[in-house]
Amino acid sequence: MRTASVTEAKNNLSALIDSLKSGQPVLIVDRGRPVARLEPARGDSREEQEGKLSRLVRQGLVRPRRGPMPSPLLRSQPPRTVSGASALEALLEERRQGR
Repeated sequence: MRTASVTEAKNNLSALIDSLKSGQPVLIVDRGRPVARLEPARGDSREEQEGKLSRLVRQGLVRPRRGPMPSPLLRSQPPRTVSGASALEALLEERRQGR
């Protein structure tokens, strides 16, 4: 990993970005203490998406399904909306009721 001071990073940003293009991260230091790390940007590849999902599962924010999706669920029509209904009001009411 390349190291650069704040002043060097400010004066040579183009060169640092060129080194990022080759995949080399840059550590920015201020008086010898790390303050930032520049890393090459990556697209959202399938592996990255799976990594994000794994992180959400570990944090308990999502749960993976436990079996195949029930086929009647896939064949059924979604419920019809009621005219004048508000999703926000329905959500707030559920929260008031503790659901």
